[in-house]
Amino acid sequence: MKIVDKLNRPLRDLRISVTDRCNFRCTYCMPKEVFGKDFAFLPHKELLTFEEITRLAKLFVDNGVEKIRLTGGEPTIRKDIEKLIAMLASIEGLKDLTLTTNGSTLVKKAQALKEAGLDRITVSLDSLDDEVFKSMNDADFPVQGVLDGIEAAAEAGLHPIKINMVVKRGVNDKDVLNMAGFFRGTGHVLRFIEYMDVGSTNGWKMDEVVSAAEIVRTINEVWPLEPADPSYFGEVAERWRYKDGAGEVGVIASVTQAFCSDCTRARLSADGKLYTCLFSNFGHDFRKLLRGGRSDAEVSEFIRSVWRIRDDRYSEIRSDETIDLPKVEMSFIGG
Repeated sequence: MKIVDKLNRPLRDLRISVTDRCNFRCTYCMPKEVFGKDFAFLPHKELLTFEEITRLAKLFVDNGVEKIRLTGGEPTIRKDIEKLIAMLASIEGLKDLTLTTNGSTLVKKAQALKEAGLDRITVSLDSLDDEVFKSMNDADFPVQGVLDGIEAAAEAGLHPIKINMVVKRGVNDKDVLNMAGFFRGTGHVLRFIEYMDVGSTNGWKMDEVVSAAEIVRTINEVWPLEPADPSYFGEVAERWRYKDGAGEVGVIASVTQAFCSDCTRARLSADGKLYTCLFSNFGHDFRKLLRGGRSDAEVSEFIRSVWRIRDDRYSEIRSDETIDLPKVEMSFIGG
């Protein structure tokens, strides 16, 4: 069944956070000052089980979802994540099963993820400069460890591989050309993401945002680009091809060029709450329904009722007032 929200946007993409924990402390996502040694993460009993996740995923697919992306926190640190992937991969009607990771475990896990049924992968990498990268992940993890993970994922067949770089002015904006040059011609798709005001703990400031237009201009001056058509309705990245045929890059401009009008994504947190916008401050509790003995028909109707009343368009109405509103942390719903 296809359903649409108040702005006539279909439900097509479900992002499932499988854990609120991460082995990195990226300054724009899980700053150590907040998520320190004493931070209270979810106890295991509050996480959705693999069976609960799979049951919900099937019902979402029944209601129009075509793509599922596993997120976190860092999804690959959830114990036995391969078992969940195998369970999800067996869902009839699911067209795309993917995962976003910081890449730190891929050398060990890439082959098992592929064998379990994962289609492809997205890796977060914010700089090729070790000093800059370590300062941003704040876990002393080296760039080479992520690059080795990307290579392992490619060898395992988890492609096309997408590389996400969050660009923050004065921190890693000087690395844009280095990243573009490194991944040109590799077959991997590099995507630049504007630094966003997600959550309430990353100290976001508008003057730290490097716009997508500026990023495209910077690359185009060295390697000429031409616009490419979207791959599908609701694609978040604006695509640009290298004119010399060396591949493409993408820019995700949720701050300067809002794409709320065709957003088809819902996000399920690790404790079973559904958020209909990345910038939400309220989630709908599906875990309570599952553990309260509700039938598939009842849970499915709740999915439809939540989506039909959705009218989120935060990025289109962003203002000084909305920026200061409390919002769910990106590390909790996976970006």
